[in-house]
Amino acid sequence: MSKLTYSLQRLAAWDESWCLRFNRASRSAALCGFLRWVSRLGDGVFWYGLMLGLLIFDGQTALLPVLKMILAGGSGTLIYKMLKRRLLRPRPYQVNQAISLGVAPLDQFSFPSGHTLHAVAFTLVALSYYPLLAWLLIPFTLLVGASRPVLGVHYPSDVLAGALIGALLAVLVVRFVP
Repeated sequence: MSKLTYSLQRLAAWDESWCLRFNRASRSAALCGFLRWVSRLGDGVFWYGLMLGLLIFDGQTALLPVLKMILAGGSGTLIYKMLKRRLLRPRPYQVNQAISLGVAPLDQFSFPSGHTLHAVAFTLVALSYYPLLAWLLIPFTLLVGASRPVLGVHYPSDVLAGALIGALLAVLVVRFVP
């Protein structure tokens, strides 16, 4: 067995092991219900509400940040859909019957986490203009990311990859879009 194959197998085992650990938290009905609610808000409702709220409360000043959030979100959707179609990684609950599904997935494949990608991208773009919103956006983003393996729809590596892609998109949009 090559070193690369061995390393990939170890990474997959680590990922599944941590997914199982996170997923055990879904045994708590209260926690599972709360994270299901967070996950549903992370489907877009929270972010659309944030953009609308910024426009209502900050008027034209919010137009540029909101447009940048839309650009980061649209780009993120294109990227994660392309990756999912190419990589075809099954969701954890499909691979391991010990992982319980806590929420219906929005699409078939696991890698990367689109919820986490968008949460990180929207949060970083918004905070670059409205840093005082950190008290709300950072905890919500962390909860969105944590909800994905707890609810059995993503591996931790899916969440980490989504966060990295979202951060990269936010930096590119904030820095290079006038």
